[in-house]
Amino acid sequence: MKLETLARWGVLLLPAALGCGTSSDQAGATAAPPAATRQVKKAIAWINPKSDSTVAGSAIFISEGGVITLQVNLEQTPPGEHALHIHEVGNCDSPDGSSAGDHFNPTAEAHGQWGVSPHHLGDIGNVLVGEDGKGSLTLATDLWSMGTGASNDILERSVIVHASADDMKTQPTGAAGGRIGCGVIRIPQ
Repeated sequence: MKLETLARWGVLLLPAALGCGTSSDQAGATAAPPAATRQVKKAIAWINPKSDSTVAGSAIFISEGGVITLQVNLEQTPPGEHALHIHEVGNCDSPDGSSAGDHFNPTAEAHGQWGVSPHHLGDIGNVLVGEDGKGSLTLATDLWSMGTGASNDILERSVIVHASADDMKTQPTGAAGGRIGCGVIRIPQ
């Protein structure tokens, strides 16, 4: 099976570092064990418009070796800065995104800026969108888990794009404004 096919299923097998080779002149030498493999987990939130916006995009989460890397790509989004948060409920059914609930905050911290204590585990930051309606953001962290069932598990939660920038201080939401995009974080089927 091709590596690209496995990637589409959300699984990549990556060889670990190989042991030393063997040679016939090594006393008691045995063949090197097969290369170890490890699974890379992938989850995606397809971001759809809310509150009569045209926002579209994706939030891709890749878990490898205890670190989750998030890559967000937005299109058809109004130019400027837009707050991006993970919300606690994996539901984007309401027209205004309110069905996604509050910010994902299993540690009961105050709202703030990612990487500066305190902050919610859902306080991702701001995405700068250009005049072409496109913007992106990348973040890597060991603070989240994926598919563990632990309190910091991001699966079945929602990614929300807000109408305004997060000021990183107003409690509990950063004065980020309405919800203009929403997507549920799921393992691709």
